Amino acid sequence: MLGDPVILKALMALGGVGATTAGAWGFLVEPRLVRQRELRIESKRWPGHCRELRVAVLGDFQVGAPWFKIKHLDRVVARVNAMRPDVVVLLGDYVIEGVLFGRFVEPRAIARSLARLEAPFGVYSVLGNHDWWHDGEEIWRELEGANITVLENEAVPVDLPEGRIWIAGLADESTRSPCVDTTFGPVPDDEPVIALAHDPVTFFDIPERTVVTFAGHTHGGQISLPWVGTPYRFGGISRRMMYGLVEEGGKHMYVTSGLGTSAVPVRLNMPPEFALVTLAAG
Repeated sequence: MLGDPVILKALMALGGVGATTAGAWGFLVEPRLVRQRELRIESKRWPGHCRELRVAVLGDFQVGAPWFKIKHLDRVVARVNAMRPDVVVLLGDYVIEGVLFGRFVEPRAIARSLARLEAPFGVYSVLGNHDWWHDGEEIWRELEGANITVLENEAVPVDLPEGRIWIAGLADESTRSPCVDTTFGPVPDDEPVIALAHDPVTFFDIPERTVVTFAGHTHGGQISLPWVGTPYRFGGISRRMMYGLVEEGGKHMYVTSGLGTSAVPVRLNMPPEFALVTLAAG
């Protein structure tokens, strides 16, 4: 019988073992398991005469978090280069601020590692809230010194053999002031644009003519429970927009789970990742 004290004690013991196992996995194992994710987005906003564009997406590095040091970043850079992307985009939060058991890593060392990224049409970045909490201007200088284009409320043209596309980067939502008009104003209506935003909440203001928006910030919640999803919601973002490919009003956004950890160095059913996203005409 379920009410039998022996059975109840056995169930409690099993529950304790399960919780201990999940905790050990979440703290000691999963944060180390950086996975490579590949997906394809077919969009009517991507011109049919253009090549399929392979975009490597990396975000929320938090280098110095317990399970993501410079040596781990070096390995990710090598794996990204092996995929031979056309473009690489970096979505902010390169440094850590207040991560439990973490040790701060200087922006120069992080930029030195990221400088090894290889993409024939360039490496583009935005800054995140952790970067500005530390010293956004310093991180900006170090990234630019590593031949990485930093964008804040700015769009730059990228000339492919088949024609021109644009990469647009928005300012961080919580520490700066994103301005859609300033960012997208110079982009001709008939030329495709890819948007970069640290915070997915910025997606609501992105123009519909954008092919795709890439965002980070949420870490996918770092914990995803069966039937529930992440127990923690970031401000203004529904659970379905915390991670993965989102389609809203005909617009596409991909939210990466990121590489490092924020606050508490734990991940459960939400491993760190970098993604290769192929953009194609729909």
